[in-house]
Amino acid sequence: MPLQASPADQALLLDLQQLDTTLRQLAHRAANLPEIAVLATVDGDASRLRSRMASEQGALEDAQAELRRIESDVQVVDARVARDQQRLAGTSSVKDVQALESELAALAKRGSDLEDMQLEVMERVEGLAAVAEVTQGELDLIEHRRADARATRDGKLGELEVERRQVEADRGTLAAKVPADLLALYERQRERYGTGASLLRAGVSSASGVTLTGSDLAAVRSASAYDVVLCPDSNAILVRTNESGI
Repeated sequence: MPLQASPADQALLLDLQQLDTTLRQLAHRAANLPEIAVLATVDGDASRLRSRMASEQGALEDAQAELRRIESDVQVVDARVARDQQRLAGTSSVKDVQALESELAALAKRGSDLEDMQLEVMERVEGLAAVAEVTQGELDLIEHRRADARATRDGKLGELEVERRQVEADRGTLAAKVPADLLALYERQRERYGTGASLLRAGVSSASGVTLTGSDLAAVRSASAYDVVLCPDSNAILVRTNESGI
């Protein structure tokens, strides 16, 4: 024997289905907000910029380390020059003078080479620092964009959440009015097939959009108004009203 429920109780399922459809639509809207796509794009841009920044920062740090090594070498040469000049001033040995003057000449050449290298690396450091500064500026801008996009997304998600809670509350109130066995069937069909209740209007099931065949309509007509009938196409509970055309 089919499940029995009053036509009024069965009609409640249409309102319940509308609320469930609204909840599904709200979930879809929340998952597909334009701001989510914007944020994903911004995140991608930020990731690429951070990667570029890391590469540029690495090159800058390498150049800075090279500059420090050169500056250290310059200090060593300067110290040796000062030492040799001091020794030269305090010796009267021709042999020592010749040796010291030869070493000072070599140190002068080494010092000149180091100064050239130092200038070249300093220019490279300045250039790399300028490039990294530009990238950092782009990162700062995109972080502002990210913050704006996140705030907009969160605001709209908050609005949808408020609406969802209200619909959930309305659904709870309405579901409490539906007989337990009828509600259980509705929930089972909705979980299995996506739709729990379907209005039969002018011979057409709203859930499937399909006109019932002659034999299906005959079976519906022969059923009691209290019989709970399932739509042959959507498997939703087929709710009959004055609009059903039967």
